[in-house]
Amino acid sequence: MNQQTRLQALSTFLKAQRAKILPQSVGLAPGTRRRTPGLRREEVAQLAGVSSTWYTWLEQGRDIKVSPSVLDAVARALQLTVDERKYLYALALETGTGVGQGLPKDEPPKINPALKRILKELRSCPTIISDRRSHIVGWNEAAAHVFLDFEQIPYEERNLIRLVFTRKELRRLAVNWEHFVSGFLAIFRANYGQYVEDEWYEPFLSEMRQVHPDFHDLWEQSRVSSAPEVLLEFRHAKAGKMLFDLTSLQVSGSADLQCSIYTPDPNSATETKLRQLIDRPGSSVQP
Repeated sequence: MNQQTRLQALSTFLKAQRAKILPQSVGLAPGTRRRTPGLRREEVAQLAGVSSTWYTWLEQGRDIKVSPSVLDAVARALQLTVDERKYLYALALETGTGVGQGLPKDEPPKINPALKRILKELRSCPTIISDRRSHIVGWNEAAAHVFLDFEQIPYEERNLIRLVFTRKELRRLAVNWEHFVSGFLAIFRANYGQYVEDEWYEPFLSEMRQVHPDFHDLWEQSRVSSAPEVLLEFRHAKAGKMLFDLTSLQVSGSADLQCSIYTPDPNSATETKLRQLIDRPGSSVQP
């Protein structure tokens, strides 16, 4: 991203994080004249031990001098998680690790034989492997039955973020679609901050904002997580109610792959239904 875009992303992120903090949670009176939720700028500055003017300029996305120690103080004031801190530092200091080295080309990254075997062995766990741009590069049979037959989708269209907004099957699948999408967007934003010099992201984000109005609102929530863990409820067209725990793992290697594993909830009939889907794909599953 260029400098203006980077600073604007920093501004949006700081505003969103400030709005999430209740004044009483940091020992401040809630007050009755607050026009917006969360803390005021001067309160963040006070908690961080910096001048109100400096913090205002930082949040406005001005090109000012920042240091890691001051960002540490701001991160503490905003109660940022480890992933959120990394995102803050990447934008404010332009220190993402993907600085022009090994960025994805038009061809999908190669999945090594060991990872292919893991995909196959996870027979009862729908699993999707995506790259740092959220392009789907691998999946197992269970994922094809629960989500989509990704083999039928050309690679250039097989972007996980785009698919959850464009495919009606995926919109109908998740009982709480926004909750379903927010996990993927949190991972996507973590990568977006890490690879600040990858020029692919901005045109993609611009396209998503223009084509999908609901994308803008969810993206502006500024969630950041490299490995969100959530419980998801699906209403599958053939299997009915299915419950999965989502676990996201980083795959070591130069391709920076993400492995999203959906583990059937042990207190539900999800695993049995999934096995029936795989064994008898053309028939309905007993509810």
